[in-house]
Amino acid sequence: MSDAPNRMHRRSLLAGAAGLGAAAALPAATAQAAGPAPALAPPSRRHPANWPDPEPYGLADTRLDLWPREDNSFVLPLELRPRDRELGRVWMRDTYVNCFVVDGRPLYVATGTTRVPGLEAAGPWNDGLFVWVSRSLEGPWGLADTTRIRPDAEKGKAWSPEFVGENRPGRTVVAPWQEYWHDERFGKRGNVWAPEVHHFKGKWYIVACMGDHSRKVGSFMLVSEGGVEGPYRLVEGNIDKPFGDSFIGGPAFIEPGAYHHIDGGLYSEGDDAWLVLHNDLYAKFRDDMEDIVTTTDLPRFRQTPYSPEPYLEGAYVFKHKSKYYLLHAAWDRTSVNAYGTTRNAYDPPGPGRVQYQYDVIVAVADHFEGPYSERWTAGVGAGHNNFFRDHDGHLWATFFRNPAAGHWKDPVRIGDAAVPGVVRLEWTGPSDSRLYVQRRKPGRGSGS
Repeated sequence: MSDAPNRMHRRSLLAGAAGLGAAAALPAATAQAAGPAPALAPPSRRHPANWPDPEPYGLADTRLDLWPREDNSFVLPLELRPRDRELGRVWMRDTYVNCFVVDGRPLYVATGTTRVPGLEAAGPWNDGLFVWVSRSLEGPWGLADTTRIRPDAEKGKAWSPEFVGENRPGRTVVAPWQEYWHDERFGKRGNVWAPEVHHFKGKWYIVACMGDHSRKVGSFMLVSEGGVEGPYRLVEGNIDKPFGDSFIGGPAFIEPGAYHHIDGGLYSEGDDAWLVLHNDLYAKFRDDMEDIVTTTDLPRFRQTPYSPEPYLEGAYVFKHKSKYYLLHAAWDRTSVNAYGTTRNAYDPPGPGRVQYQYDVIVAVADHFEGPYSERWTAGVGAGHNNFFRDHDGHLWATFFRNPAAGHWKDPVRIGDAAVPGVVRLEWTGPSDSRLYVQRRKPGRGSGS
């Protein structure tokens, strides 16, 4: 087993972030505890202990060990686009990273939700999906070379509503419901978010979501007719609409009938693949991957919900050691309990409840469809992410520090939010089968 992932010294941990450290904006006690660690903690063969959960079920675990810190995480040094140079790093939400073996060599891919110059967020419009690639998690990370496909377009842009002119009979790149549009309230509208890149049975796929400002809001899939850089076209099942049925949801400005299930992802095992939709739906893909087998009344994961169940986002399935892990993003909301102390819980919105952190909560099962265990907090502030395995078998999660609300929206911290971050994970062994952000324990490693 190579020790390459453990050679990430302080300089490389901070690379690509204009001096931004992974612990830069933690509470003071956390930053002091983290200290100036020269490298990530080395892996260990011992399984770290499982933690007792806060009670009752539904409380959020806020222990500082579950934060991405300087000793267990770093910001990817992604190649900058012209729009990134002023900030000195890539502004990214919904960070996704994975490692695939292609032609016998590891290929790392990174993507996420990005914004256009002049806008503070990825709406009411953005300009598509960018992909970065590397042979190592440490980098160097370069934009996928799309210049041979579109010499006049920005390098790395794999798909965009801008590419509608590439549509041909029998080949749809941008569907009518994905095109830009305008209204008096917002002006130009149409955004895409939460992409994932997958390599399945020799082909490259991107699963993403048209966002709240699109004519139809929901998940779709692209398939490449070349390499990871494309060119991509839309699969047949999404020419008229996103995956799944429409229903009432989202902000009030979304037109009735336009909202479908968001944050779609792909899970594959062997020769089979499934679409995973928020927050508890899934569907088998057809063998040709052009659509899902069932388009209505989609099956649901069997979960152990909170009571009451809050709004969840970013469902993702990851398999490790024969167990299935179902990830969700949930807002930890603070309130004052009857004793006058702070309550941190995955509560629905309500009077006196304030958004604090966008956490990743996880449950485990023996089967893909469930039943899944009670959930636990796997990472504080690491919500809407994915888990992945690097080329040496070590486990990682992505994070981005949500700037929309809570801790990372504070003016003193927002400059350190929306980053393409990765944090090492640890496994608690076969008896508990839990995955956590690597906690700060002397001698404790990834347990992978």
